[in-house]
Amino acid sequence: TRKLHVVTVLPVKNEVFKHYIEIQGVVQADKNIEIRPEMGGTVTAIYVKEGQKVAAGQTLIQLDDSAIKNSIAELTTQLNLAKTTFDRQKRLWDQKIGSEMQFLQAKAQKEGLENSLASLKTQAKKMKVIAPFSGIVDEVFPRIGELTSPQTPTVRLLNLDNVYIEADVTETYLPVVKIGTETILNFPSIGKEVESKISQIGNYINPDNRSFKARINIPNKDNTIKPNLLADLKIVDFKQEGLVIPSTLVQKDQKGNDYVFTLKTENNENVVIKKLITISKEYNNEVFITEGLEATDTLIDKGARIVKAGDFVKINK
Repeated sequence: TRKLHVVTVLPVKNEVFKHYIEIQGVVQADKNIEIRPEMGGTVTAIYVKEGQKVAAGQTLIQLDDSAIKNSIAELTTQLNLAKTTFDRQKRLWDQKIGSEMQFLQAKAQKEGLENSLASLKTQAKKMKVIAPFSGIVDEVFPRIGELTSPQTPTVRLLNLDNVYIEADVTETYLPVVKIGTETILNFPSIGKEVESKISQIGNYINPDNRSFKARINIPNKDNTIKPNLLADLKIVDFKQEGLVIPSTLVQKDQKGNDYVFTLKTENNENVVIKKLITISKEYNNEVFITEGLEATDTLIDKGARIVKAGDFVKINK
């Protein structure tokens, strides 16, 4: 009568094995700006509130443009007179009446006033703070009556429909990190995980930390991902189909060789077989085997630490 060790077994998995490098990145947004007025002036009207959605081209803040409007009205009157004078001089000149110099002077005066008026209208437009793109007003800095200048921000405008992650990747991974490389982005603060691909990699190695920039574009229609949010990145640096087993089953012998115990059935009895293996990669408690195992092998799982090669065992199903 023999007392047999009781073990459990596992099949060898034949699947795609992925190994990741793990780094941190920061959320950035292309459309995250502080809008500054092109010209200085006193704030006379604020048309938006913080948190309000605005469209591209919408006026957000009006600066005092009364002086410019008065100049426009004055120039408009002068231009009307100049146009009348020019039209009369043109009719006379077409009939060969009067001098050419009078005709040219009238024409020059009219065109000069038209250019001056166009310049003033351009200045009047610059007294409005206009949204360059559709988005959400995150912050309004001035109050009505305050003086602003091109050095002072007036509105922070954001559009978070599309954001990106920027991360520093050590130069060691230059051969494997490329445009299109698979990534998994995890945002611990909001409990969200997103799968994406690398959109752009930098062509400059930072001499301070020996790294290059990597950018991953991600959609953000619900606007839950905010600028400057930290993200944990997993970037695939190895991907291959092959034999995968749990790392807990791998043991080392006295010579430092990795091995596992498998099961072979002989004469209706289960015999323990020791197999030396070669491990290529390890990640997330799994190892990728390049030599030593076959897809048809059966691994000993529980009980692998108490058996030895040649033992007869009983399988607990």
